[in-house]
Amino acid sequence: MALIPMFRLYDIFSLYDTVPGIILFHVAFGLPFAIFLLRNFFVGIPKDILESARIDGANEFVIFLRLILPLGLPAIASLAIFQFLWTWNDLIVALTFGQTVQPITVWIFGQLREFATSIDIIAPASFISLVIPLAVFFAFQRYFVQGLLAGSVK
Repeated sequence: MALIPMFRLYDIFSLYDTVPGIILFHVAFGLPFAIFLLRNFFVGIPKDILESARIDGANEFVIFLRLILPLGLPAIASLAIFQFLWTWNDLIVALTFGQTVQPITVWIFGQLREFATSIDIIAPASFISLVIPLAVFFAFQRYFVQGLLAGSVK
């Protein structure tokens, strides 16, 4: 339902078939989940820690940089993994808003034919497109598990 109005806006603002247009779409549609996830995580930070930092003379910027950001690193890493995987595996947005700017999912989809498939091309390309998300997941696995379990145990 959102693709047709977005397509018209992209046509008006000349964002169709550009990398910033696709990035803007993913940022706009990823923000509600990001706000929901990070808000629920940051609400769970004890107020006593923030009050003790204020008593010690820290201003809000220092509290954010030295307390909230390090404590929120697991949630931010979990959000980054989710958003990266959703963006990497996206096909419909890339097909709708990109003509010459196409990710690997669109290229793999283009290898499907009406009466036959190029399985000798699709299988290795799918494997190659799987390597990068696996590398990202294994690099941030520790933070991902911490972010999922945060707040579940008192």
